Amino acid sequence: MIKKAILWLHKWLGILSGIVVFLVSLSAALYTFQDELKLLFYPNKYFLQSDAGAQQPKPLTELIAKAQANLPDKETISRVDLYPAKDRSWVFRASATNAEGFGYWNYQSYYKRVFVNPYTAEVLVVEDTKNEFFQLCLQLHMNLLLGKTYGHALVGYSTAIFALLLLSGMVLWWPKKWRGKPLKRAVSLDWKAKWKRLNYDLHNVFGFYSFAVALVMALTGLVFSFPAFKKAYIDFFNVFATEVVLTDLSQDKASAVPYRYIDPLDNGLSHLLTIYPSADMMSVRLRDKDEPLVDVQIRLAENRSGVFKWYYFRRDNLQVDKIQDSEKLTGGNKLASLNFDLHTGSIGGMPTKIFAFIISMFCASLPITGYILWWQKGRKSTKAKTKRAIR
Repeated sequence: MIKKAILWLHKWLGILSGIVVFLVSLSAALYTFQDELKLLFYPNKYFLQSDAGAQQPKPLTELIAKAQANLPDKETISRVDLYPAKDRSWVFRASATNAEGFGYWNYQSYYKRVFVNPYTAEVLVVEDTKNEFFQLCLQLHMNLLLGKTYGHALVGYSTAIFALLLLSGMVLWWPKKWRGKPLKRAVSLDWKAKWKRLNYDLHNVFGFYSFAVALVMALTGLVFSFPAFKKAYIDFFNVFATEVVLTDLSQDKASAVPYRYIDPLDNGLSHLLTIYPSADMMSVRLRDKDEPLVDVQIRLAENRSGVFKWYYFRRDNLQVDKIQDSEKLTGGNKLASLNFDLHTGSIGGMPTKIFAFIISMFCASLPITGYILWWQKGRKSTKAKTKRAIR
């Protein structure tokens, strides 16, 4: 009786959310290798023609002005992604959204990225990121290209339903006997079986092998979708923290930032490039001039957003006000910092990315095989009713 109720719930939740789960899973698979594929497909944007050698980058404010001059007046640069590696360009982002806009092209007012040679201030490319392929994949994944107000909520609730489908599916998959033919059928495919049986096994077996990783992807997706869930998630795991580790590092805070330029942002960034020459990337979010702090995030490992140091400088005297270090976080805060890496599979580099890609494709197949099962049972039921009517 209980299993029948779970089957009924599994079926109708799957019917309600299937199309969304398929699109979100497929777009996740397409987006998995976006970091590597962008470098492969757009080398003229991301790489310089010649290594800069011993040259030093020009002041950031000068580069911002140069990039801004290549954009329309109403499009303002708000973030810079820069690379200490001598063969890489720096990326200047200008983006604005309309939260109430329905549909992606109404929601995203504009999104441009200006690629600049930081050693010569030459503008390499001005990209219309709003219509770039991987950006469209990301927006399809996040909000189905419907905009944030409607699409983000639809994806969030469908992800929650998908988590329930995974749990209920595991109950339905559970073999009656953990040996012999029942166990073999539960964990392997018989490609010689008839189509109906093969489709049923595809749904069950792919669901089983996807379960653990897909559940992690679903839960980390909920962290992005629902602030209340994120807070509860952090608070829950913080309970297991044995001590609070301060993120302020007194030795680093005491270090003096040399005044080489007029603007505090130029000095702070020059200081960090000297300290972390082998960092993968640094990100600067441009604040208003009256903001008391200037902040720079340093991503220490390649394609990993969860391994970082975040420096906050006082604008008035360039003293280091605070440093956030991902290694010093505890419990839920640590997991929250790793959320993107867990969600995308970049937590372990290329091997886990490949694994995440495969699981995403498995997840995309589940609604298809599930809908076929529903259609087959409906067709069988219709035939049975027709036979009874004829009699």
